[in-house]
Amino acid sequence: MKVQAQSERRPWWREPMVWLVIGGPAVVVVAGITTAVIAIRGADPVLDTRQPTAVQSRNHAATPGGAPVAPTKP
Repeated sequence: MKVQAQSERRPWWREPMVWLVIGGPAVVVVAGITTAVIAIRGADPVLDTRQPTAVQSRNHAATPGGAPVAPTKP
């Protein structure tokens, strides 16, 4: 096994193991930021969850002229 002298040592950025140690967490940070940006920009609109009951829908379908039926609050 060859031992490197103190003067022959390479700078820290030339060591492959350093990039494995730094690269893993850096990739995770970039992926997290990317996910947050996609989630914020592509947020779905809030939907109205109030839906008419089955009886109101049946009665609405049977009314002539298609008069709108207001949904009831649960």
